[in-house]
Amino acid sequence: MSIKIVVAGAGIGGLCAALALAKRGFEVAVYEQSSQVAEVGAGLQLSPNAMHVLKALGIAEQVKAKGFRPKSAVMRHFQSGKTYFTVPLGDTALHKFAADYLHIHRADLLSVLYAECKQANVSIHLGQQLQSYHHRTDKLSIKFENDQNLEADLLIGADGIKSKVQACMLGQTPAQFTGQVAWRGVVAADKLPQGLIKPNANLWVGPGKHFVSYYLRGGELVNFVAVQERSDWQKESWHEAGDIQELRNTFVDWHPEVTELLAATEQCFLWALFDRQPLSHWTDKNVALLGDACHPMLPFLAQGAAMAIEDSYALAHCLVEQTVADQSSLNQNHIQNALLKYQQIRLSRASSIQGGARKNAGLYHMNSAFDKTKLAVLSGLASLGLSDTVAANKLDVIYSYNITEELS
Repeated sequence: MSIKIVVAGAGIGGLCAALALAKRGFEVAVYEQSSQVAEVGAGLQLSPNAMHVLKALGIAEQVKAKGFRPKSAVMRHFQSGKTYFTVPLGDTALHKFAADYLHIHRADLLSVLYAECKQANVSIHLGQQLQSYHHRTDKLSIKFENDQNLEADLLIGADGIKSKVQACMLGQTPAQFTGQVAWRGVVAADKLPQGLIKPNANLWVGPGKHFVSYYLRGGELVNFVAVQERSDWQKESWHEAGDIQELRNTFVDWHPEVTELLAATEQCFLWALFDRQPLSHWTDKNVALLGDACHPMLPFLAQGAAMAIEDSYALAHCLVEQTVADQSSLNQNHIQNALLKYQQIRLSRASSIQGGARKNAGLYHMNSAFDKTKLAVLSGLASLGLSDTVAANKLDVIYSYNITEELS
């Protein structure tokens, strides 16, 4: 098609958007500030709502081959190990939602997306930090930190929570520190006692902190994320080394499945969790935001990657729909209409899930009498065999959404 699209950011959202657009025939160029497309030691969860998009993009099987299919999602008490709920995944999720629930190493997903983007003739430029954009009569002028300038018809800001595109669109506003930090790391499964880590999405909840563990790469690795409430660490880098002994001490009185995993851990990373309030709009004429640039997700519903993936499909769909509707190549008015439709489709759902993730922090950390009461209710329901249904119903609202059918 006769327009040039620039994507700022080669993370999951940026590459997924680039691939979705390229497969629809658009000319796409991605500009990434880092010198390489890679991610150190981090896993993520791909729920069925995300997998529907990856299937539509033709990469679901590649992703599945690099991932791990958990049997269930399980929430347990930090010391006793008492189960609050178990939500079946695996074959149950596949039959229920017509798509898998997967765990995958972020680097593995990025490698699939990167290779597919190159195959689809997406041009990817590394070490290029976008600085600002300016509207001209019929084009966008985009400036980079190295003083390079280029023109484009459409700019997509997929450049994360500290988005330069968002700052240019809405003004410079700092993200808000949540008072929580996250430790993360991976451990080779053969370094752990056999059977220690269950083949689930394991969630342990306790006062002021929680712990998540799950398998990656077909069971070769165990990934963990440990979130703690503290105010003395506000670095956002995912590559900042953490003190492994400090991490062990932080969870010293937790269940043996947690402490033995940390005892086998040789390296960890520590980063602060930042957040933003939901935005009222994501577009500025022929500029649109996507993923964490417009709705950063705290990791309490495991939907950060999924929401960016859904965004990418909606954006490509809206641009193609506008082209078909006008039976011509896209002009500036068509682009703006498409972006407003994209915002209309995505803003409410993403903002709702963003808020839901924020609320879960209190539940996971037993922060208030209300949160403790909710856990007590879950515990009571568990004794009656009802908590699994309650938990599943809450997750079904997220997982059952299939944007590829919604927009067909």
